[in-house]
Amino acid sequence: MDQTLAHVRGAEHPLLREDTIGQAFDQAVARWPGREALVSVHQDIRWTWAELGKRVDQVAAAFLHLGLEPGDRVGIWAPNCAEWVVTQFATAKAGLILVNINPAYRAHELAFTLNKVGVKALVCAGRFKTSDYPAMLESVATDMSASKDGAIASRLLPHLKTLIKIGGEPRKRFMDFEALYDLATDADRARLAEIGPSLSNRDAINIQFTSGTTGLPKGATLSHRNILNNGLFVGAAIGLTEHDRLCIPVPLYHCFGMVMGNLACVNHGAAMVYPAAGFDPLATLQALESERCTGLYGVPTMFIACLEHAEFERFDLSSMRTGIMAGAPCPIEVMKKVIGRMGARDMTIAYGMTETSPVSWQSAMDDPLERRVSSVGRVQPHLECKVVGPDGETLRRGEAGELCTKGYAVMLGYWDDEAKTAEVLQDGWMRTGDLATIDAEGYGNIVGRLKDMIIRGGENIYPREIEEFLFTHPKIADAQIVGLPDPRFGEELCAWIRLREGHEADEEEIRAFCRERIAHYKVPRWVRFVDAFPMTVTGKIQKFEIRQVMIAELGLSLEKTA
Repeated sequence: MDQTLAHVRGAEHPLLREDTIGQAFDQAVARWPGREALVSVHQDIRWTWAELGKRVDQVAAAFLHLGLEPGDRVGIWAPNCAEWVVTQFATAKAGLILVNINPAYRAHELAFTLNKVGVKALVCAGRFKTSDYPAMLESVATDMSASKDGAIASRLLPHLKTLIKIGGEPRKRFMDFEALYDLATDADRARLAEIGPSLSNRDAINIQFTSGTTGLPKGATLSHRNILNNGLFVGAAIGLTEHDRLCIPVPLYHCFGMVMGNLACVNHGAAMVYPAAGFDPLATLQALESERCTGLYGVPTMFIACLEHAEFERFDLSSMRTGIMAGAPCPIEVMKKVIGRMGARDMTIAYGMTETSPVSWQSAMDDPLERRVSSVGRVQPHLECKVVGPDGETLRRGEAGELCTKGYAVMLGYWDDEAKTAEVLQDGWMRTGDLATIDAEGYGNIVGRLKDMIIRGGENIYPREIEEFLFTHPKIADAQIVGLPDPRFGEELCAWIRLREGHEADEEEIRAFCRERIAHYKVPRWVRFVDAFPMTVTGKIQKFEIRQVMIAELGLSLEKTA
């Protein structure tokens, strides 16, 4: 391979696992039966691998008792909880395809998801924050009725037959999740034992809906092989063993939680620790201390919230060693504080996307600090990546272009959407839509999104570069850069800034700070101070919303001059 081209291949060891998730889970139970597998702090639940294994088998057999067959889709619509992980592994053992539904979805999004992939059974929470999940479902299926055998029927949700509720008061037409543990018969258990060996690790086992900023969500369809191996390599990169306790405050419905978290733990025997139903910085810090966690996952905004919490200094985090910061560009200054103040000396940065199961790049624990905080590391084992130009040609090392990924982790496709699949999957290569560079030593760096790149007066500007620069200002806690339409330059820069607690600043102070240190065309024309950014439940900043708010506020025209 030409070493001057931006084209790299990952290591060939360790070897890929060729078993199914169910088989891998059973191996974990057999290998570490007495060690803690799951601690759900907010539920006061603490299970060993043997206890978790028993519950998973009970629920897997119960699903078969309810008439579900391998290949059927089972939706889960709930925040982080013990029932989520039981459902994850129970569906895998029964060959059922788990459909992850964002807990933040409302009625319209729920209906689209259930119908798009034909969900036959739905496991949902009772309540979370302001969401009453059963009520939302009932508002969608206004014609819902139940047959004598308990199956529901709705013309508006024609595939849905079974409703299962986690906790709360009894509700008409909903089975209680706890009832699943005692539902199966000997015949169901025998059938479950037969199904396991008949499954292929290349079967679809999980559908995750992408949170695209435009258009309807797409159902990325992933196999056992995709996500089990990604969990293996991600866990290996942070040195996970059965002696580790991994704090997982990221959502389980997302790959970060269920693959990088749960499946990494299954591969390596580490304990899964859920501090709360949803992310809460205080609950996370409390769990790190009380459970003596050795690892922590989070997006940058989560780490920032923990570091800036008023009670941060009182917590004993001496057990901390490792973890992953991912899901959004990771500011260098934040990474330095996580290593320095949290004591997470082996903290790594990972990059990927749902369609690649998700991680394709990750820094190593022994990478020099400067490398760990200024790149996304090197390509993961058994994967291949390249950076291409507008015409698809492979660029040179150091040149910015679109990152493409190939290998075991690339999704099977978007569920029931050949056209959208063909747009992003070409000859086995997944087009990520991210702008990246690969340097001479093979380290990758994500410099922006193709759609986020700002072109001002012919100059290509990558928002992340300016965001990283603004982080060096002593008063700035977080910053986001977007491009706004401008009749003269095509686009102008706008900065949304969140100041550190107790600090004040004005627009001119920020511009002056920029003018002294960066090129004039990178200085934001507009500066706004905000308390928070619009973001998804996974902590990703929704820049399109920032842009829409500013266009409306400033009364800008969307038309650009030539």
